[in-house]
Amino acid sequence: MSKHNFSIEFFPPKTPEGAEKLRATRARLAELQPKYFSVTFGAGGSTQQGTRDTVLEITAEGHEAAPHLSCIGSSRASLRAILDDYKANGVKRLVALRGDLPSGYGAMDQASSEFRYANELVEFVRAETGDWFHIEVAAYPEMHPQAKSPQDDVQNYVRKVKAGADSAITQYFYNADAYFRFVEDAAKLGADVPVIAGIMPITNYSQLVRFSDMCGTEIPRWVRLKLASYGDDVDSIRAFGLDVVSQLCERLLAGGAPGLHFYSLNQAGPTQAVWQRLVK
Repeated sequence: MSKHNFSIEFFPPKTPEGAEKLRATRARLAELQPKYFSVTFGAGGSTQQGTRDTVLEITAEGHEAAPHLSCIGSSRASLRAILDDYKANGVKRLVALRGDLPSGYGAMDQASSEFRYANELVEFVRAETGDWFHIEVAAYPEMHPQAKSPQDDVQNYVRKVKAGADSAITQYFYNADAYFRFVEDAAKLGADVPVIAGIMPITNYSQLVRFSDMCGTEIPRWVRLKLASYGDDVDSIRAFGLDVVSQLCERLLAGGAPGLHFYSLNQAGPTQAVWQRLVK
């Protein structure tokens, strides 16, 4: 396990109770000694202050943290200020993304935005800060839901890497072949940075279907049917989900994936359960 790059993702809490819960979650997951914790943001960077607060709290605890940074709808001046602030606080890693469009953000807003694509954000961070930040970008083994084709999607990814990205984190998936094929296709086009596999533990069937339909992740038919057959039997869903995800992780690591990035949804148990399977 120590030769691989493991990381865990949180979202910024919106209430004092949520912040307290996340502290308890983080304390449990810190025992696994991940390389870093990443912290997401809302559409249009709407939770950027919460992202910053959570990141600085994590670093104050002695852990490495990587804020997600969105460029859509942002100005160069505002991003420059954010970068300067993170740099001044010793943050050394970023996850650079285009980001989701905020509600009510139309075509005219997008056309007038100073940034339209993540590769432009990567170029800007490099121009402003040199090699200070380790820059992660997103990868989509099963294609970004807004991409025109798989070929276009890989080309978009390659542009981000060539703009200066150090590594990538994938959207979660359950098809290992899609991951290996994506990495192979990208490498043929000159994008050979490490691609960390994004992992979503399975604990709730309806939530998983909702997330997957939204982000374009395929749940294999046999997995979907098996999960649906359990109905409200939460224990069976979790046990089966743990088997599926653990076996996926084992196959990915055995096949050469450089690491895993766990989408924790601010819960400790599901990530811990998968982790314990992998270290046995």
